[in-house]
Amino acid sequence: MALLDRISRQPRGSVSLVGAGPGDPELLTLKAYQRLLNADIVLHDRLVSEEVLALIPAGARKRYVGKACSHHSVPQEGISRALVDWALEGHAVVRLKGGDPFIFGRGGEELETLMARRIPVEVIPGITAASGCASYAGIPLTHRDYAQSVRLVTGHVKSGRCELDWTSLARPGQTLVFYMGLGNLETICAALRAHGLAATTPLALVSQGTTRDQAVHIGRLAALPEEYLAGTVKTPTLLIIGEVVGVNHTLDWFDAKSGRAGGFLPGKPSASLRPAPPLRSFG
Repeated sequence: MALLDRISRQPRGSVSLVGAGPGDPELLTLKAYQRLLNADIVLHDRLVSEEVLALIPAGARKRYVGKACSHHSVPQEGISRALVDWALEGHAVVRLKGGDPFIFGRGGEELETLMARRIPVEVIPGITAASGCASYAGIPLTHRDYAQSVRLVTGHVKSGRCELDWTSLARPGQTLVFYMGLGNLETICAALRAHGLAATTPLALVSQGTTRDQAVHIGRLAALPEEYLAGTVKTPTLLIIGEVVGVNHTLDWFDAKSGRAGGFLPGKPSASLRPAPPLRSFG
């Protein structure tokens, strides 16, 4: 029997909170793919890629409930209420979230609501953006020589301020990954420098990671990438800060144009011979 056939099917009158991964549809788990094939209704976020959405069968209803900065197409309370209502009507409901439901995806809030209403529910993890985008950018989040820990941090402003423990974030020997940090990049860099992190610490902006549109922009705390300064970096974008970013120029294996491994294609120059991009200081 095929593996997908052996995976238990989602019962009707239930909800699956599913992680769609960072963009590449081949990074979906087998269970996530099975749930999409079996879904009656799929509620999906803004960050779910078109390639993943294309896997949803034509007979399933799709509902966009995405959120952008200062604009929510459906309030969180409305999303949770819809999940409950459709499950009570007997539908197999999939709540499809970019990355992983439990990493800055508010999956815990939705699970709490569903369990309080005694709705049959399961959580299917996905590859979070930090792991997927860093891997496709050739940036190991931990490295014996550079980083012994990794921190996943929200770069989203709360009450007009980035209220974070900057002292602990500015410690060396770790990698920082900021979700939703593009709009506050200069604030983040200035705060880290003010709390002791070296101005020469490298950073990377990974735009539309793991997809054919992926772009990696390299800079430093005191010298942001030219593309950012020109306003051409596209969202979604992940911010990675730490000495591990410095190995990108030798480990950059992914060729976004072809959507496959590019570091060893015939005729392509060795990554180690490519010069680092010019940097412009901003402070």
